[in-house]
Amino acid sequence: MNSEKSHIRRDDKVKVLTGKDRGKIGKVLKVIRKENRVVVENINKVKRHQKPNFKNTQGGIIESEAPIHLSNVQLMCNHCLNPIRIKMKVLEDGKKVRVCRKCNETIEA
Repeated sequence: MNSEKSHIRRDDKVKVLTGKDRGKIGKVLKVIRKENRVVVENINKVKRHQKPNFKNTQGGIIESEAPIHLSNVQLMCNHCLNPIRIKMKVLEDGKKVRVCRKCNETIEA
């Protein structure tokens, strides 16, 4: 698989750009770098029918979040409250940080 660098990290707020959940905002639960996908809280919910087993004695229909492609989500800035693109900036101590292109505020996860 061809995995690219992702500027989206766990616990970031993202906005969904396409699909059935378009326009919704959620928190990133998991980043799957090999597949260029993210799992977002309460977005892209799927239902699975599961037989009763040792873990789930009841069985039934289980809802869970399915991964979304990275190109379908955009990072949200906490300061200007907009979906943004980012730029990387190196601080004086040599630490790399993500910076909002609109308001020039640093983005912390």
